[in-house]
Amino acid sequence: MLHSMSTTLEPSSERSAAEVNEEIRALWLRSGGTLSGEQRAEYQRLVQEWASALPQRAEAA
Repeated sequence: MLHSMSTTLEPSSERSAAEVNEEIRALWLRSGGTLSGEQRAEYQRLVQEWASALPQRAEAA
């Protein structure tokens, strides 16, 4: 059985990109500039959340 996948990106975050960015900055400050494996995984999750929270812009033609 084939399942169709949606190509529409919908924000999965209730937080704004600015709020997530502040959490990313705080993570870097707490880490002293070097992320552990666990912190790196958290950073990657936050970056994905941040990207999904960005407003969608139309591509220039």
